[in-house]
Amino acid sequence: MAFDGMFLRQIVRQLQPLVSARVNKIYLISDTEVLFVLKGHQRYQLMVSCHSSYNRIHLTDRQYPTRTTPSNFIMVLRKYIEGGTIMSIEQAGLDRYLIITVGNRNEIGDRIKLELYVELMGKYANLILVHNGKILEALKHIPPFENTRRTIQPGAVFKVTESQDNKLDPFSITDVKLEENLFEKLVGFSPLLSTEFHYRMSNGESYSSILNKLASSDKIYISRTKNEELFHCIPLTHLGVKPVEMDICEGLDHIYFTKEERERIRQQTGDLFKFTRREIKKCKGKIEKLNVAYQEALNCDIWRQYGDALYANMDKVTKGMEKVTLEDYDGNILVIPLDAKLDVKGNARKCFQKYKKGSVGQKYIEEQLDQTRENLNYFTVLQEQLEQADFLSATEIRQELENQGYLKAKRTNQKKKKESEPHFLKLEFNEKFIYVGKNNIQNDYITFKKAGRADTWFHVKDMHGAHVVITTSHPNEEEIRLCAQLAAYYSKARESSSIPVNYTLVKNLRKIPGSKTGMVTMKEYNTIYIDIDEEKMTEVLDL
Repeated sequence: MAFDGMFLRQIVRQLQPLVSARVNKIYLISDTEVLFVLKGHQRYQLMVSCHSSYNRIHLTDRQYPTRTTPSNFIMVLRKYIEGGTIMSIEQAGLDRYLIITVGNRNEIGDRIKLELYVELMGKYANLILVHNGKILEALKHIPPFENTRRTIQPGAVFKVTESQDNKLDPFSITDVKLEENLFEKLVGFSPLLSTEFHYRMSNGESYSSILNKLASSDKIYISRTKNEELFHCIPLTHLGVKPVEMDICEGLDHIYFTKEERERIRQQTGDLFKFTRREIKKCKGKIEKLNVAYQEALNCDIWRQYGDALYANMDKVTKGMEKVTLEDYDGNILVIPLDAKLDVKGNARKCFQKYKKGSVGQKYIEEQLDQTRENLNYFTVLQEQLEQADFLSATEIRQELENQGYLKAKRTNQKKKKESEPHFLKLEFNEKFIYVGKNNIQNDYITFKKAGRADTWFHVKDMHGAHVVITTSHPNEEEIRLCAQLAAYYSKARESSSIPVNYTLVKNLRKIPGSKTGMVTMKEYNTIYIDIDEEKMTEVLDL
């Protein structure tokens, strides 16, 4: 992995301005992410992730969604650390963990010192609060039956992670042999960094000069290969691609914010995925049953014929018979099923009841089919929106389902906030604004509340997707193509080519009476066929 001990060393340097800062607030972002809000010479936000793949620590300026209900771990952190002062931030040698020492006062006012161990070791990543050598609480518990050598749970004696004594400190040597495996020889080296050192040394650079560049770097160099982003504090020249240079903390936000966004949505709104899948399955099953019932209803006239034939041939039917073969008035042979418990009149009445039920039921079944197909379409749209949603958009989808009575609203002690504007995407382009809705609530809002009647509206033709509005009645070709790409990008057609996108003025749109949120019709429109330019989308959306 790129987040090795050498990389962590550079991050610890970036975190030194936090020493003497006060811990103001502590928030839980997800099951594995904690956000510390600190106040020193300025306001800082410190992000710590203990995700098995995305574990890291860095400063951030981004707005992360926080949970309204804190976990027990967060409650303990708030009890012991909030209001305290950071005394030091130190890395354990070049290992992948650091210790944040916090000074605070206990309940009776005595000064105490606590250590917060931030362990960034892949699937073993953890955040552990320690006082006087004992664990107060940890983000992830490890009971004795899972690991007898190192128990992580409240009250247990804390044992530091075993150091890599068999490896050398890279700063204690001045040269290495080209054929040596630096990952196995030097502490703090990952296979990726080892490969980069070997590549540079084989091209004439010395070990000492590469190490000096690494030790003095305050930048991160991100190289994108296929679908993967690799990074370190020096350019990864062995990959053969031009890297993007950024400040370390800004770069980590750039790499991980979107990657872990899906994980946050799964954790905090995962029941929405389960709910929509269940409703889609239920609708499909109901449509199958209704189709069978509809075909039976269409054939209901046969029961009238059975009833007429029974009344015309009463002398040929006796109680106890299970079927009878009779001729109707036209000479057609009918094999009539009978209820053995009923006499001929009772069976005839039963046939006419089935006929009446079928003839009356056709209209009812048609209405049920239309309603169920509409619900199937609606939940399919929601599922597609959830697949592309950020956390705030997913939260609005939950709100939509609660408003329509599909989900029960969660109880909260917080006062009801004044309704605010949905969190749609807002872009500025050519001194105009572009609004992009990524769920039904956002689509409905930007189309009928935010947009003016003379603004231009875009939507993928005959497919679920985003409503896109640009604040002009006469967009030029560049603006039309960009808005059409945005509409296609946030739709089911994202992976397709030559995608048809309709566009028209907002004044030509109408809500469909009685339909779900976000459904519209239009009187007139133009259509453009567009291919998505991934580089353009990355640039515009800052992906």
